[in-house]
Amino acid sequence: MSEVFRVALRLGLTSFGGPVAHIGYFRDEYVTRRRWIGEQQFSELVALSSLLPGPSSSQVGMAIGVHRAGKLGGLAAWLGFTLPSALILTALALFARDAELENAGWVRGLELAAAAVVATAVIGMGRTLVRGPLHLAIAAVAAAVALLVPGSAAQVATILVAGAIGVLCFRRSVIALPLTMRFPIGRRTAIGAAITFVALLVCLPIAADLGVSHAVDLTAAFYRAGSLVFGGGHVVLPLLDDAVVGTGWVSQQAFLAGYGVTQAMPGPLFTFSAYLGAIAEPTPNGVAGAAIALVAIFVPSFLLLGAALPLFAAVRERAAVQASVVGIGAAVVGLLAAALWDPVLRSSVHGVGDAALALGLLGLLRIAPPWLVVAIAAVGGVILL
Repeated sequence: MSEVFRVALRLGLTSFGGPVAHIGYFRDEYVTRRRWIGEQQFSELVALSSLLPGPSSSQVGMAIGVHRAGKLGGLAAWLGFTLPSALILTALALFARDAELENAGWVRGLELAAAAVVATAVIGMGRTLVRGPLHLAIAAVAAAVALLVPGSAAQVATILVAGAIGVLCFRRSVIALPLTMRFPIGRRTAIGAAITFVALLVCLPIAADLGVSHAVDLTAAFYRAGSLVFGGGHVVLPLLDDAVVGTGWVSQQAFLAGYGVTQAMPGPLFTFSAYLGAIAEPTPNGVAGAAIALVAIFVPSFLLLGAALPLFAAVRERAAVQASVVGIGAAVVGLLAAALWDPVLRSSVHGVGDAALALGLLGLLRIAPPWLVVAIAAVGGVILL
């Protein structure tokens, strides 16, 4: 478990660029460097997390932690990946509320580092998961849908359709490999997790309407956000805006400033909740508010994974399931390619200098560790600005 925490902590300190980039960092760390899981297994977990509400990259990390070291391994993976940015954003909310960092040069450099990381993920996963004309067609259609039809619903539909195509077209060609991932979660635990998830989703808003306390209101708002958003990351922004700005707990200016700085933080974008909980009015806020908001927005992910992973392990060995994963894997590559273009490249590359730095960082990722590339990117962003 301690090894899982150490590895996740390093990722939490160096994984810049949001959920799409995190998939690239995770693949490099867990598949390429440490070989804790294989490429096929990794694509399966990416596909599973894409179908569940909540922060998709964090869910991939938690599932790998459970596979590696049991339930406590999943908790360790979440803590290591989440705490660095959560602590930084809480400190920012407490001590630097008026800092205008969203246009700083080092932030610009980190955006370009994210572009290089995503490009590396697309290239690496494409080589492995797009192995023929039909795979390429699925990836191309998935990319087109993601670019032309905004919103997470279209992405979820694309993944489901790609899985159905996989069953129809690849079932005879796949080999039903034995299951090598083990998730030590019993049936009773899975059922209990599912029931708890639904019960909290129904009961917390009722308790909030009764005016029990602002702590309950805060918990209900962030639990709802973590339960109802597909795709995680940037997709949660409208729900959080409605939860804290619409209620008057946080000003629009403070909300947008904090969100801008969050883009420059390593780790999951859902740690933006810690910033919001810390600055929200009335009390509890500060450290207590940050802790409430952070835990509340992530609890749905723990419950959903607890319910889904045993079922996933039970059905994965079937040829039809593996064939669907082949189709989904190709679609995931297409979705990543679309995200590389928009929003990653369109929001980060604004000229020849940006493009040159991004290409240089892409080359550096082949020979240097990610943390060093990120540091070089931050300095390069300052120079460009």
